[in-house]
Amino acid sequence: MKVPLDQLDKRLVAVLAENGQASAGDLAAKLGVSGPTVRSRLKNLLRASLVKVAGLVDPFRVKGICVALVGLSLTSHKLLDEKLEQIAGLPNVNWAAVVTGRYDILVELVLPDDVGELYSFLDRDLSQVGGIGSSETFVVMKARRKWVPLPRGARVWFPES
Repeated sequence: MKVPLDQLDKRLVAVLAENGQASAGDLAAKLGVSGPTVRSRLKNLLRASLVKVAGLVDPFRVKGICVALVGLSLTSHKLLDEKLEQIAGLPNVNWAAVVTGRYDILVELVLPDDVGELYSFLDRDLSQVGGIGSSETFVVMKARRKWVPLPRGARVWFPES
């Protein structure tokens, strides 16, 4: 179920989209409210999982990252939500969505710049999900305004110091 945001929360999210590192004081000044109000609102949005603040990378400027899209057609639509959850939980999946059109589910992957990892995802990871009739894969060669969080599986390429 979608949750409506009030005007202040909408404005807060919009300002955060411009600069996720802005301090509560800077946000408060832009929004015309107090710092404690901003901190309280942001805390509530985070707790409700309505907003997530994350470090994003431009995969076309960082060496060693590849983005691919995979269109999936399922053998049955009876378990569509279950399949979506399973696929979204796989390593290297940035997002998965039920879509209209030619495919049932569209998946965005963030992978090492290595075709072997893409093959492993298609052969090993998707085969565990089952119920997939066919797939079509697209490697994204270039994009603009594309920023991605690193999926769980991709974080091992950037180990903590």
